[in-house]
Amino acid sequence: MTGPETKAAVAWLTSAAPDPGACRWQWERDPRGTVLLPAGRRWDVLILPGGLGRPTLDVLTRLVDRPGPVLGDSADARMGFFVPPGTASRWIGTGVRGCGWGAWIVVPYPGRATGGVRWLIPPDGSGTLTDPALLELAMHEAAGAAARGARDDRGAREWRPER
Repeated sequence: MTGPETKAAVAWLTSAAPDPGACRWQWERDPRGTVLLPAGRRWDVLILPGGLGRPTLDVLTRLVDRPGPVLGDSADARMGFFVPPGTASRWIGTGVRGCGWGAWIVVPYPGRATGGVRWLIPPDGSGTLTDPALLELAMHEAAGAAARGARDDRGAREWRPER
């Protein structure tokens, strides 16, 4: 991601900062390429464990052409889906952490490699966010597929031919 798309993504992301200009200045000079941005103003973030997050993202990208931004940590242990503000306060789901008003998110500069958190789906600068209903549907589909796979694997291991 380079050029106008990066510029638009940076402008959109920094618009959430208390001082967008200072945020941009710090971001462009930080060797780690990350800043802390407040959740709850332009977006909330739902953080899923990697075992559910990766298959959820796979399902979500089959449902829509382009979901909202998604962050992943370096080990894919957690994934953060950017959703509309207010979603985190209403979200009920085991193992899903909601970051809304009052929370801060580590955000990497779009298109720049960092040693930790990275964009799995970078922001496009237009403000596109993931629809919470579609995210929930994708999570259910991913969890159901995982449960079916575990049941099938267990059945194959427990089956013994008759003698």
